[in-house]
Amino acid sequence: MTALARLFSEGFRVFFLAAGLYGLFAGAIWVLFLAGDGPALAQVPSQWHAHEMVFGYATAALGGFFLTAVPNWTGAPGARQGFIALAAGLWLAGRLAVWYAGALPPVWVALLDLAFLPVLALKIVTQLLKRPKPQNLMFLLFLAYLWAANLWLHLEWIGTGYGDAETGLRAGLAVLCALISVLGGRITPAFTRNAMKRAGVAETLWPVSRAPVERLALGLALLLPGLVLGGAPDGLSGAVALAFGAVQAFRLMRWGGLWCLSQPILWALHLALAMLAAGMILWGLAGLGLGSELAALHLLGIGCVGGMTLAVMSRAALGHSGRPLVAPGPMVLGYGLMAAAALTRWAGSGLDALYLPAMLLAGLLWTAAFATYLAAMWPALIGPRAGAAG
Repeated sequence: MTALARLFSEGFRVFFLAAGLYGLFAGAIWVLFLAGDGPALAQVPSQWHAHEMVFGYATAALGGFFLTAVPNWTGAPGARQGFIALAAGLWLAGRLAVWYAGALPPVWVALLDLAFLPVLALKIVTQLLKRPKPQNLMFLLFLAYLWAANLWLHLEWIGTGYGDAETGLRAGLAVLCALISVLGGRITPAFTRNAMKRAGVAETLWPVSRAPVERLALGLALLLPGLVLGGAPDGLSGAVALAFGAVQAFRLMRWGGLWCLSQPILWALHLALAMLAAGMILWGLAGLGLGSELAALHLLGIGCVGGMTLAVMSRAALGHSGRPLVAPGPMVLGYGLMAAAALTRWAGSGLDALYLPAMLLAGLLWTAAFATYLAAMWPALIGPRAGAAG
């Protein structure tokens, strides 16, 4: 099998590679903007930056995850090469349309940028219906939320008199955090429990998930994006975000995170969920008039979304390429760089004199995290399965 054919043979390969490359590219472009040397764009640079992180980078990571995980959940055949290539092409078309928005009619930019998620959702539907379960079908609702948030942004960019870009961006980030709460709430305790079992840890120390707490977490995850997208008062959405963060913290305390400190591929998951809890609490407090909303949003966007996607993409790439589930040294460094980027950006929001240097440093740390990810995961994403001839 040629390298190109292999790239489109499994969903995780092309999309996790695209996510890594785009995370590196978009991060580097943002650093150039901060340094006063960014390219001309049709959008406000800060909106381009946020849009491409939420609806560009993150959707590539989601595409790779769902195209890999859903067949495992349902036993359905994986997507064929032709579909994977089509979906990847639509994702790339959206990125190019936003980049060249100044040369295209705004409606075409919107149509191209909005095309990927419905196609991905349609494939997921066909796979989920093989073994339909409510706990899996609900991911279609989250994808619909995410698509609607992007549409709401484009309605302002088109100039329809409807929509609001800032609301769409915040709602999109809320959807990603909600997805991480649900998916992270499944895989983090499960992977930790499995590792503890292999290590012979007493069952009394294994992660515990209580049904009432999980139902509350799910309810808040479903509610918050709708409130943000619907333009609910800051106090209401802030109170829900605060409760959401508190529930995340409570869940996480019962999942054995300290035991994972010697296993980076596990503690990276726990750390990202800790960023989710802290970021949501801070976002909630900001909605109630206490603290900086922008600082909280960046803790969520970098620490939670960036951290969790790196953790999941690296683990999935290793596992599905037949490699041991042990994070290579550069990948461990990448986990640390992403966390450092999140904390630097959050801390910089409260330091007026160091605000711009902190933003620059955070951007450089983010970019370096993706450079290490690509260096560490390149063989798993591009090369044959371990032990295969090619």
